[in-house]
Amino acid sequence: MVVGALNLTLYIGGMKSLKDKRSVVKSLLTKVRSKLNVSAAETGRQDEWNRCELGFCCVTNEASHAESILQSVINFIDSDGRVEIINSYSETIHI
Repeated sequence: MVVGALNLTLYIGGMKSLKDKRSVVKSLLTKVRSKLNVSAAETGRQDEWNRCELGFCCVTNEASHAESILQSVINFIDSDGRVEIINSYSETIHI
């Protein structure tokens, strides 16, 4: 079994309140979960208006498949014009 984990730090421009930010984050997480079938959550920077930290996870039987899924998450989020990826870290764990 292989677990793929991805941590992204995003910049969200034009936010005037935490409510605005949470709306964008919630929308983004919902879309990623439904389109790419991964676990996803906001994992940090919840009190900052223009930055967020998101975590994603997948379970599969091959490391290359896990890396492909996580790269798809990065590509999907990068194509969203509301956010900009400023940092990413991914890891595959063999169990």
